[in-house]
Amino acid sequence: MRKPIHTREGQELHDLPMNMENQGATADPQLQQFIEIESQKQRFQQLVHQMTEVCWEKCMDKPGPKLDSRTEICFVNCVERFIDTSQFILNRLEQTQRSKGSFSESMSE
Repeated sequence: MRKPIHTREGQELHDLPMNMENQGATADPQLQQFIEIESQKQRFQQLVHQMTEVCWEKCMDKPGPKLDSRTEICFVNCVERFIDTSQFILNRLEQTQRSKGSFSESMSE
């Protein structure tokens, strides 16, 4: 299945497989790098959106013209915990992947 990809300028990049490794396709390295960078940007934007939604629900009682100090402290703490938790999960996933890699390597010997 093919999906059009749009550049920042709105141009469509046609005929690019959704998963190039599985399709055996060879593409321009610059294009691959561009796609990876745009994917990372998208993941980051999703993370920021999720963090904003969680912290808003947790900390904002009633919107007003200014944040009181309690609300501001709540937002700071919420963002810091969200980042800490995300980093912990990423580190844990990396450890799991490494241990699976080590296990499969030792089994093949």
